[in-house]
Amino acid sequence: MSYDFQLAVIGGGSGGLTVAAGAASFGASVALIERKSELGGDCLHYGCMPSKALIQAAAEVQETAIHAKLSNEQYDQMFNKAMSRVREAVQDVQTHDSKQRFIDMGIKIYEASAQFEDDHTLRVGEEVITAKRIVIATGSSPAIPAISGLDDVPYLTNETIFSLEERPSSLVVIGGGVIGVELAQAMAHLGINVTILEGSDHILAKEDKEIAALAQEELAHKLTVITYSQVERVESSEEGVTVYFDKQGGQASVKASHLLVATGRKSNVEKLQVNRAGIETEDEAIKVDQRLRTNKPHIYAVGDCNGSMPFTHVAGMEGKIAVSNAIFGLSRKVSYEKVPWVVYTTPEIYHLGLTEQEAFEAYGDKLLTFKTHLKDADRFMAERNTTGLIKVITTEKGKIIGAHAFGPGAGEWMQEVGTIQALNKKFQTLSTIIHPYPARNNALSQTADLYWREKLFNSKWNQVIQWYVQTFR
Repeated sequence: MSYDFQLAVIGGGSGGLTVAAGAASFGASVALIERKSELGGDCLHYGCMPSKALIQAAAEVQETAIHAKLSNEQYDQMFNKAMSRVREAVQDVQTHDSKQRFIDMGIKIYEASAQFEDDHTLRVGEEVITAKRIVIATGSSPAIPAISGLDDVPYLTNETIFSLEERPSSLVVIGGGVIGVELAQAMAHLGINVTILEGSDHILAKEDKEIAALAQEELAHKLTVITYSQVERVESSEEGVTVYFDKQGGQASVKASHLLVATGRKSNVEKLQVNRAGIETEDEAIKVDQRLRTNKPHIYAVGDCNGSMPFTHVAGMEGKIAVSNAIFGLSRKVSYEKVPWVVYTTPEIYHLGLTEQEAFEAYGDKLLTFKTHLKDADRFMAERNTTGLIKVITTEKGKIIGAHAFGPGAGEWMQEVGTIQALNKKFQTLSTIIHPYPARNNALSQTADLYWREKLFNSKWNQVIQWYVQTFR
């Protein structure tokens, strides 16, 4: 059977663009289907890029506010400038994902939605195309909870908050996950009265509990965090919106001019009509194996739509694996064991591997945990910015099981431990690497030195070493 394309890619985000560009560079005929007018996906338009631009601008406003009392009018002006910076940043990065770049690679771009007709046939707008192999990379969108009254009040999500033209006077955020916390803190830095409502006992449920507690304590300096709060209903009010919630059996409410719903993400699968192709789903995401294949061996799924890890760098990683398997027939498997992520709060949170609790459940007490508080690290002492902690969890022989940090720029200087792990080196290897003094990553080296203190100075071998030194040296 002849096909219109060797490969069809549904979705023009990080994963889809990685697959399309890779396949085209290897000479495959490629169709790239993206329903929106621009490529880049949620990361570029609603996620990574605009949020980081906003976070940086807001942090600069906060720094100014430390040294000078700002009026509401000044906050309004700075809010407008911050939003302008967001739009400019998105526009600048958009040039990297321009349609012409991919057209020049020989890729046929369709600006339309796609639905399966069968496992080799797609309806793309008014056209029907066939492909020998297909990669689904449709991403995810905000998951909107079933809260009474929510359909009757205006609310923001990460897809709409960057379109605000006026600074809210106050903001209620439903959800204390990564998106909710990052945006809440940025808005608070812009002089907005912010309240986070989180149903569990702490925010950032996927983070190490000790790290999350430090972050929550830091956030509380600028905004209000209410945990154990189960939102029951929302109503319009004179202020804008009133959110009613149950707090451990007691009824409470909070009013604000604006509401942000940040209760997670859902895979964009529903409109694909995957049942027509016989593609299996699980928990409303496309089910894939370790090779990123669906139950149809010629159809792959990468990125948020497969329900793995909702990060742009993971979608890119999966895209590289999928394109090598789809185009060359390889059997590369995906592994998430060495994938880090960062929560871009101020200070930042770095996460690699298992949390301390997860590690204990998996390994029992046969682990070593090393900690360095930033108040004991010279660079952070010099900067007078000592809020934070490094925590690294290893086996007795130094294999890295988890690494976590809360500190200024942690996403950058903590990645050194991620590199060590990726190279299958032991944590104590960091002790042998010379770090410029007083670089921030000296704190990480300082943490690695604790391994030797644990294994030598605090062990029975220390007595032998002391005897040797005293007797022969």
